[in-house]
Amino acid sequence: MEARLNIMGSPIAAQALKHLVAAGKALGESTLPAATRELVMLRVSQINGCAGCIDIHTKEATAAGETAQRLHLVAAWREAKVFTDAERAALELAEQGTRIADAAGGVTDEAWADAAKHYDEDQLAALVTLIAVMNAFNRGNVITQQPAGDYRVGQYA
Repeated sequence: MEARLNIMGSPIAAQALKHLVAAGKALGESTLPAATRELVMLRVSQINGCAGCIDIHTKEATAAGETAQRLHLVAAWREAKVFTDAERAALELAEQGTRIADAAGGVTDEAWADAAKHYDEDQLAALVTLIAVMNAFNRGNVITQQPAGDYRVGQYA
């Protein structure tokens, strides 16, 4: 499979992506737990069908010590016993924030309140921004059919 567009070959796209990457790096400095960030990025990417980001975030999470069992169960997190209540709240917010067009009214008050029970205001801000940034990356990759499978851990660090 070949990409429809060499995004980094386009000066305007490369400049815009530089800002998205910078946003992602800033989120890495937040107090939102690293495991939660990786689980959210993986789940958003699964929902959006972004193979490139699924490749990246499964490999990065594994390198950071995440278990294969938890990574395999992210797609069915509601039925899995391996996630904390806080992680479940973050995954629910990620799903509702990603499926906005499918949900009349967007993110429910219940989902927000549940997340707010587990995360402080700065962590909530990081979580919301993370969901938005991942959706942007996913959409760009899916539209241009970026291939997946050859990512190396730390490649974009």
